Amino acid sequence: MTHRIPYVIAILTLIGGVFISIIFGANEDYFKDNINEGLKKNEKINQIQDPVEKAALLKSEADKNWRYYQRFHFHSTGIGAMIMGVLLFISFLSAPDRIKVITSYTVSIGGFLYPFIWLFAAIYGPEMGREAAKEAFAIFGYMGGVFLVGLFLSLYMALKYPMRELK
Repeated sequence: MTHRIPYVIAILTLIGGVFISIIFGANEDYFKDNINEGLKKNEKINQIQDPVEKAALLKSEADKNWRYYQRFHFHSTGIGAMIMGVLLFISFLSAPDRIKVITSYTVSIGGFLYPFIWLFAAIYGPEMGREAAKEAFAIFGYMGGVFLVGLFLSLYMALKYPMRELK
């Protein structure tokens, strides 16, 4: 069972990315309306007195926050596919089970959690400010490093251990 969990995590990562794209297609305005409502509550934006400057900043911030939702989609689907590819690759290596399991979990957990920095920044960024939201959810950004460690472990195994012979 422990060997299957990373595959399940990889599939969940893909599902998350595809699911949000389906929601985009069904109701993109829901996301954009939430962004605009959040921006109306942003203290820094509300302090701007010049209406032209304020309108320009609102448009710019709305576009950037919308891009964060898209980044969640792109990262979830792309990294999910990479996780699956790495898991399948290392399953064919003749490396010891322990390092294969450790690598499988670092790749899958890090890859699954990393895209959530973009989702949470998109949800909370309009009201908090984009940088403040990314800082508040930085732990998810650090998961990209966990994913990278797993990729380096995969590279190490690829260089050290031969492929298993298929019968």
